[in-house]
Amino acid sequence: MIEAMACGTPVIAYRSASVPEVVEDGVTGFIVDGEEQAIEAVREVARLDRRKVRARFEERFVASRMAREYEAKYGKLIARAEKVAEAQRT
Repeated sequence: MIEAMACGTPVIAYRSASVPEVVEDGVTGFIVDGEEQAIEAVREVARLDRRKVRARFEERFVASRMAREYEAKYGKLIARAEKVAEAQRT
């Protein structure tokens, strides 16, 4: 899914696993619950703006953004561990 969005290609996917976390229904593609919805999504997919699909990919999934978030999370974990260690010393 992410690879398609990186190319600006909207995604049509069944609602399962990580699909709702990755696909923004009506923005980067369509999340469907069955065959009839999938058929309708194929009819509607051309109305989605491929530039917006690519832009949302860049906002959410590029490596630099993900690395910043990981760094922030690790920083919080380290700070919490340091507080626990300090409390145990006193």
